[in-house]
Amino acid sequence: MEARPYLNRSLAGFGTTIFAEMSALALSTGSINLGQGFPDTDGPAEIAEAAIRAIREGKGNQYPPGPGIPELRTAVAEHQQRRYGLTWDPDTEVLVTAGATEAIAAALLALLEPGDEVIALEPYYDSYAACIAMAGGVRVPVTLRPDGDTFALDLDELRAAVTPRTRLILLNTPHNPTGTVLSRAELTAVAELAVERDLLVVTDEVYEHLVFDGEHIPLATLPGMRGRTVTIGSAGKTFSFTGWKVGWVTAIPELVGAVRSAKQFLTYVASGPFQYAVAEALRLPDSYFADFHADMKAKRDLLSAGLADAGFTVFRPAGTYFVTTDIRPLGETDGFAFCRTLPERVGVVAIPNAVFYDHKAAGAPYVRFAFCKQESVLSEAVSRLGKLRGSGSV
Repeated sequence: MEARPYLNRSLAGFGTTIFAEMSALALSTGSINLGQGFPDTDGPAEIAEAAIRAIREGKGNQYPPGPGIPELRTAVAEHQQRRYGLTWDPDTEVLVTAGATEAIAAALLALLEPGDEVIALEPYYDSYAACIAMAGGVRVPVTLRPDGDTFALDLDELRAAVTPRTRLILLNTPHNPTGTVLSRAELTAVAELAVERDLLVVTDEVYEHLVFDGEHIPLATLPGMRGRTVTIGSAGKTFSFTGWKVGWVTAIPELVGAVRSAKQFLTYVASGPFQYAVAEALRLPDSYFADFHADMKAKRDLLSAGLADAGFTVFRPAGTYFVTTDIRPLGETDGFAFCRTLPERVGVVAIPNAVFYDHKAAGAPYVRFAFCKQESVLSEAVSRLGKLRGSGSV
């Protein structure tokens, strides 16, 4: 009898993530890791102290409430109101999750029936594909394509991708990995399409505070979208505590209730003491967010300039803390091969964008670097990458 594979066939082909592979390569070669998107310094000391205080005071050391502690749900609602004029009831329209990753998984598990089609902007964060598969959905990629120094959404292609089987659009803006920030005109077109075709939209907005060019516009603020949008946010990217895994969902009660039904059987609850700390973080003064933004923008400019000087074509990111490059000016065409040899060549780790594509050829020449590192680390990485200029590849 033929042996039965252990892994569920819906997850066949996912295997170990590229982030694990490249981070292991960084360790084994002593390279600077600009692959995985985590900061190399902690967030505000007063917020770390808030977590310690919560532990000492016995807050969250046992199971917190399933929807999240009231203090954090209220802080999320206040933050959305203050920043975007969105009004959410913290008791019925806010759900705390184990990071944005769980929020995405729970939303898709809750809202999809087997065979439902999900439109996702390609390239996409790798968990999107896995979560759609686990929910039994069918992934329909719409490719963002280079347009000058950025990547753009083809609205005609998006509209053509919708079929009678389409259930929802999975949107990410600011967009990882390209750094694209969808404009008001683009988001309005998405909203009009969703209303016209009666679609739900799950929108990943974890980089909401990292928009350098343009503005962040929550899709839920547009006409007709409050009742059909599940918005996902996270503390990790904004406060540099990625290991705490505190995320949230905001939506109307019916949608939050559906997501909660799935979420309760994933982690049930998580990050108890950290929820208290994040509630305080969301109430930090505007100066914190402005300083954080300015710091990341300076780092974006430092790395982008260094990559361009090393010979890459650089797509200057309008948001996130990643910069996508084209390696063809270096005489390279295969991002996987390039990233696997880069640590030995110059001591820097990056991520091949093709891992985020269904259409691998479309992503083959693109490579992503993270700039959420100390300036001294970025400066050293730039110095090392400069060796590519004299390597004979150009």
